[in-house]
Amino acid sequence: MAALTLAACQPNQNATDNDAIADSALSAERTKTIESLAGVPMQTLATFDPQEIKQGGDTGVTITSSESYSKPSSNLSASRKGSFFIGNAFFKQPWVIAPASTDSRDGLGALFNVAACQSCHVKDGRGHAPMTSVDDADSLLIRLAMPATTDEQREQLRNSLIEKVAHPMYGGQLQDRGIQGVPAEARIAVTWNDKPVTFADGHVETLRAPTFKLTNPGYGDFDEQMMVSPRVALPMIGLGLLEQIPDADIKAQADSEDKNNDGIRGTFNWVMDPQTGKTALGRFGWKAGQTKLLTQNQSAFNEDMGLTSRIRPVESCTPLQTACLNATTGADNQGDGKSPVEVSDEVAKFVEFYTRNLAVPHRRDADNELVLAGKKRFYDMGCQSCHTPRYQLPKTDDDHLEQHGQVIYPYTDLLLHDMGDDLADRTIAGKLPPKSAQVEFLANSYQWRTPALWGIGLAQTVDPQATFLHDGRARTLMEAVLWHGGEAQKQQQKVLKLDKQGRAELNAFLKSL
Repeated sequence: MAALTLAACQPNQNATDNDAIADSALSAERTKTIESLAGVPMQTLATFDPQEIKQGGDTGVTITSSESYSKPSSNLSASRKGSFFIGNAFFKQPWVIAPASTDSRDGLGALFNVAACQSCHVKDGRGHAPMTSVDDADSLLIRLAMPATTDEQREQLRNSLIEKVAHPMYGGQLQDRGIQGVPAEARIAVTWNDKPVTFADGHVETLRAPTFKLTNPGYGDFDEQMMVSPRVALPMIGLGLLEQIPDADIKAQADSEDKNNDGIRGTFNWVMDPQTGKTALGRFGWKAGQTKLLTQNQSAFNEDMGLTSRIRPVESCTPLQTACLNATTGADNQGDGKSPVEVSDEVAKFVEFYTRNLAVPHRRDADNELVLAGKKRFYDMGCQSCHTPRYQLPKTDDDHLEQHGQVIYPYTDLLLHDMGDDLADRTIAGKLPPKSAQVEFLANSYQWRTPALWGIGLAQTVDPQATFLHDGRARTLMEAVLWHGGEAQKQQQKVLKLDKQGRAELNAFLKSL
């Protein structure tokens, strides 16, 4: 029986003396782009900016509790709040196996990961990896992909006509639960190994490297070349604001050929929109594989919960999984002459509205001396090379009223970056795939979309078990920083030169977001 062994390596900790902390890693071109997007000079961004307290603009809220991620946009009108709370109900409450008396919520499975959105996004927050080998992976899932083997597959991937080459038996996502009579695909287990990293002053930070395993395969052995990607759930705040960032603003930051010679090769993902059948810019998910919230939500309904919708009308069973295909569904006729589905357009719109309007909490202590010193270090080390601080959102011809015209501070470029071998996904045999192997449209196993940093300082207030990075390996923000490699290796090396005071300053800034 083949089993996944995904063991992480120890981060490179050989700091070089010629990388002075005060030196900015930004090229003149990158500085100009950031300032153009922000509408203010870099000096304003790097110092105290009272406007940045409202990092989600007028949509934001002042709250520092376990409910910090669960409040509606503060500029949401009373007449629109009903849609938010209806969407919240469908997000929180579990779906059940069909047939059931709760007709609007039946159809779970037949293969699935969780029964409710909230099971992954606990209190609308980020997920965590299993703590031990016997814990359930409720807020972490495993994405799968096979290498292209034909010219037709390679051409389809090159033109974003398909997301990936799915495994013929296990598909594109491992589903570790099944309804009665339908075997789960496998069980996810993880063990941890300590990886000490030493700072220039001798301080040791002990990271943990995961080894993921897939055991008890329900449909035969795994292929050794199958590529496997563990991913924890992302936080739900501010997604409507990220959706409002113009495509042109994201594309303007791309530099896949590193023409400005700064070592950063941000590239945008170009994906197939399952609603329109056309290719478009990707911005949501760990590899920017989704174009907009509506498709992101319905893809999660389908792959995580086994629910069909107009955008994803086919059950998440592979053609070889006959028990899954023959299981009873909860699909209802929608009165449009098309095939029945389980998630109606009405439910989909309520959930979309809800996910679009989860507010970003305001910053805390933004004018604190320690926080401002950490902010200066963040900018001096060039972290804003990928974590673009500020955008000015347009007013568009749609009903996204709360997001129109906001000035926001998400700290992301929404681009893909090669984060190095340590953070790269492996094959099920534990080997690094070739960088030419696409696993999610144009993205390979080494590339990750820059996550937004807003609200990150409250992640463990919302859920004490919350962890960081795509596979949840980082227990603290400093651990997450130290795992940075690849395009961010230069910044990681500068962090390793920080003394105790410098580390406290950087951490204080990140915790204030």
